[in-house]
Amino acid sequence: MIKHTKRILGISMLCTALLASCDLDRMNLNGPNTENFPADAKEAELGVLGAYKALTLLDAASTPLWHVMDNITDIGFARPGNNYTSSITSSLTIDNALATKPWSAHYKTIARVHLVLDNLDKLKVQMSDEAYNKIDAELRFIRAYCYSQLTELYGDAALVTKTLRLTDELPGRTEKAKVVDFILTELTAIADKLPVSQKTTGNVRASSVAAYMLKARVALNNARFEEAATASKKAIELANGVHELTPFDASIDFVNKGHADGEPQNANIFGHAGYKDSKEWIWVAEYNKAISGNVHNQTYYMASRLGKGVCYWGPTQNFIDSFQALDGKFITESPLYDETKPFENRDPRLDMYCARPGARYFGFQFEPNSKFSKVNNYWPVINGTGTKPSSQTNTDATNAYRSFSGYLWRKHADLTEYATTSVSGESDLNVGIFRYAELLLIYAEAKIESNSIDQSVYDAINQIRNRAKMPNLPQGLSQAQLRQALRYERKVELADDGFRWHDIRRWGIAKDVMNGYIYLNRSANSWTKNAIQRFDESANPVYNHSVAVKSFGTQEVKFQENKDEYWPISKDDLDTNPNMTQNPGY
Repeated sequence: MIKHTKRILGISMLCTALLASCDLDRMNLNGPNTENFPADAKEAELGVLGAYKALTLLDAASTPLWHVMDNITDIGFARPGNNYTSSITSSLTIDNALATKPWSAHYKTIARVHLVLDNLDKLKVQMSDEAYNKIDAELRFIRAYCYSQLTELYGDAALVTKTLRLTDELPGRTEKAKVVDFILTELTAIADKLPVSQKTTGNVRASSVAAYMLKARVALNNARFEEAATASKKAIELANGVHELTPFDASIDFVNKGHADGEPQNANIFGHAGYKDSKEWIWVAEYNKAISGNVHNQTYYMASRLGKGVCYWGPTQNFIDSFQALDGKFITESPLYDETKPFENRDPRLDMYCARPGARYFGFQFEPNSKFSKVNNYWPVINGTGTKPSSQTNTDATNAYRSFSGYLWRKHADLTEYATTSVSGESDLNVGIFRYAELLLIYAEAKIESNSIDQSVYDAINQIRNRAKMPNLPQGLSQAQLRQALRYERKVELADDGFRWHDIRRWGIAKDVMNGYIYLNRSANSWTKNAIQRFDESANPVYNHSVAVKSFGTQEVKFQENKDEYWPISKDDLDTNPNMTQNPGY
């Protein structure tokens, strides 16, 4: 590539210029350069792969950002610290790394797209129409995805559609609605130019199903419900025979039971095996240890202390209490719920997606309560070196940095990574961006909100409930009742996938669930059912605070309307670009 001779100070907007517009000492005559890149179809293909890889670079605490976002909401909790606590207490600043990093990261990816896209038309004579259209469509898909993230996180965004030169004036922000129009128009133009599936790439590259799904997600997030319903229906039709829900494996038999019975696992969907074989994945971010910088350390930050992790993220008590009983009723209503055995007779996804006291997690009996000085270590049984578990000192109850919520995420943790989990561990477990379960829920919500309810809405939701061995929804529900059912399913099924932050803003309930307190049970105390008054219309527990605090710890949370809907633009961006404006409240 071209040798740079001057250093550019400044960030996101100037980064788009950096990739193609720095002053030159001389042209590299033996390899690619930014003046004529891509020079051929092979270089174009490399450029596309580089743009996909760029999506994997956005992380926090060595965890891909997708698996961070739910932990700054009412359902997940991060280890207390400025980057995360300020996100839930309306105290973000314009130099907060978590809040400002995505802006720069997505524009760098967009710059990589433009590096190829700007010169792609010169290759038309070298490529078949099909090959050319596929590369063009993939690049525009990646760009549309980046803009969808920018509009969700920041609202108005700088709409850049080609490489910026150093002599170009840096753009200001374009109204969010106009950026959304651009995204939807782009996806309409390219969706049918992509293959229906790109399974041979491990679903790393965009497909027609993914394009229609992205269109549906963007339309839904912007209250364009009829458009979302149409696009998601098209995606479902195209997915027929290609994508489907993957049944949980036999370890679902261990849910609602104790550590001695076995360990619930979901690796056949959310682990290495799942990314290899599951038909549920539609679009995936790929990590690969063989590629420099293409790894993360998510398992270390998720795992228990005994599991060689640091318990950085975990579900809240609010989330644990949200799980229905096996009869499909909330725990305030179900006769199956026994407050003395709160983890029995519950929606199996509680144990499939979360690690709770009394369960087995990463091969160990998980007990955050200090009365358990010793716990069982099941690795001798797992490894076949013994027939009985050994005894282990319980650091999950004594370490100063044990779980801060009293629970941990089981979803997205693969037991096969235990051997390599450490402070310097490197994981190349992929991260799913689109999966079939979300597509079904997008369709159901779009139909409910457009009040075009029919049997297909029930069928979409019931597919997901049936996979979890939960009963079908009752027939004849009102729009409000179906809305609650849908919001329950999104909350539970998509937990720790990165959607809750966006959902509570889209539904207008962030002002409710993120004001007051979220509840934590770091010491694994028992609690009474009357700690919860009721469940609201969005399937959220409403607590009797004076009773709840007798058992639970609390984190005070704050959400300011007309401010916390979006994150701030960084100080560097404001200083570098005179046309850049800040979001309200910062």
